[in-house]
Amino acid sequence: MARDFTAKHVAALPKSGIRKFFDIVAQRKDVISLGVGEPDFDTPWHISRAAVTCLEDGGTHYTSNLGTPELRQAICRYLKRRFNASFAWENETLVTVGVSEAIDLAIRAITEPGDEIIYHEPCFVSYAPTIRMAHGVPVCAETFARDGFRLTVKSLEKIVTPKTKALLLNFPCNPTGAALTLQDMKEITKFVLKHDILLLSDEVYSELVYDRKPASFASFPELKDNLILLNGFSKGWAMTGFRLGFACGPAPLIGTMMKIHQYGIMSAPTLSQAAGVEAMDNGDGDVARMRAEYKRRRDFLVSALNRMGLKTILPKGAFYVFADISKTGLQDEEFCLKLLDSHDVACVPGSAFGACGKGFVRMSYATSMDKIRLAAKRLSDFLKSIT
Repeated sequence: MARDFTAKHVAALPKSGIRKFFDIVAQRKDVISLGVGEPDFDTPWHISRAAVTCLEDGGTHYTSNLGTPELRQAICRYLKRRFNASFAWENETLVTVGVSEAIDLAIRAITEPGDEIIYHEPCFVSYAPTIRMAHGVPVCAETFARDGFRLTVKSLEKIVTPKTKALLLNFPCNPTGAALTLQDMKEITKFVLKHDILLLSDEVYSELVYDRKPASFASFPELKDNLILLNGFSKGWAMTGFRLGFACGPAPLIGTMMKIHQYGIMSAPTLSQAAGVEAMDNGDGDVARMRAEYKRRRDFLVSALNRMGLKTILPKGAFYVFADISKTGLQDEEFCLKLLDSHDVACVPGSAFGACGKGFVRMSYATSMDKIRLAAKRLSDFLKSIT
């Protein structure tokens, strides 16, 4: 028998529950997908044109490992303009290949074997595996529908220990659409400072907040030494294919993250960075337009689901609804498979996002209103067929 060279800690990782399900979806035709977390909007042309112009001007070479000065300056201008947050572009800002790389770099930069990192569930599927790959210990803080899936300090105090190194959170949240109130953010800030841990704040959906102004933990100056802000261009600016993100934080930590990035990646794509400058400086109107359309879709889908008897909390941000399907008597994965097989609508089982997502399904409204209306009709027909 051939020797198995796979590292045991990697072999033990589960496959992504999202990708597992969509491997099945990929084999089907004429499916309406409410599953993939990707904007259906094309990148605004003036942003793409900046990449084209960069190409035409010969911008096909490596950039600084930290990212181009132009983009780092634009990121800092954006954060100051939107959140009154101050970071030095020279040594407190790092451009990455999507926010996913920024998260990975941050965790690898701070984690020693045995360090505990608290994260919340339901959450994006990569958090716990990324912590494990860095030889850290993921510690789950459960969130619940009764709290609007908000993270509470009460739950954090129950699980923090002397081994806790950091708190990783994502609000607005994938998959629940939950967002923190300003009071929530103040209390979490106090918690972080009380225990002198690091806050890793994944704010990739920060621009997609409804019914109130966007907020950021970077707005709290007292967190300056205890915060790594993680963000990217994929969601708010509809730039998923550009694979562009950034991290901002204390210079020593950004320098450490840069070393890992330097040896593994070198630099983010040059053309994408040129597009990023245009997005940061001139993309506010595009984001506002897309956000308004997402809100229209959200309101329709939540209303439709509640009329069907699938209890659904109104999402405060992102572009997902997290519908409670427990009344159907089906497990969430069974529900999704039956809905796909019988009515050609794809959504994601809530359990893919952690154990406390069981009994829910995630539906993305980052698709056209026509498709959402048709999917809602098919879902209603499906529910009638199983009752």
